[in-house]
Amino acid sequence: MAPVPVEPRPLNSSERAVLERILAADFADAPALRSQLERTEVVAVWAPGSVSVDLRVREPVRCAAMASELVPVDAHVLDRSGEYVGELLVWTDEGATLAALEYAWVTDDMPTVLPTVDEVRISTR
Repeated sequence: MAPVPVEPRPLNSSERAVLERILAADFADAPALRSQLERTEVVAVWAPGSVSVDLRVREPVRCAAMASELVPVDAHVLDRSGEYVGELLVWTDEGATLAALEYAWVTDDMPTVLPTVDEVRISTR
């Protein structure tokens, strides 16, 4: 399914909070990606009702120089009982700018909200 374009908008508080949590991890080029948050906007949702979004960083931007397009952080989502229910993935455009925030879930139903930062367990790869 192709992403559904939306009128570009700033990150909402949930998107901003989980991105800050993930990008706070210690990995090469994390500071460059963190510096992009103020200029990052949502430009598409992955499906109607989806919390996964495509991102665009407005100019001027300090580009990262990552080898991969996937930020090297495991961001596992646990429910209130500590059960693994999915993970958050942060994608970059050619390893340089923030490009997407994906919530990959393992439950029967698609999540309708992003997890709180307390529900996210971070480790670097």
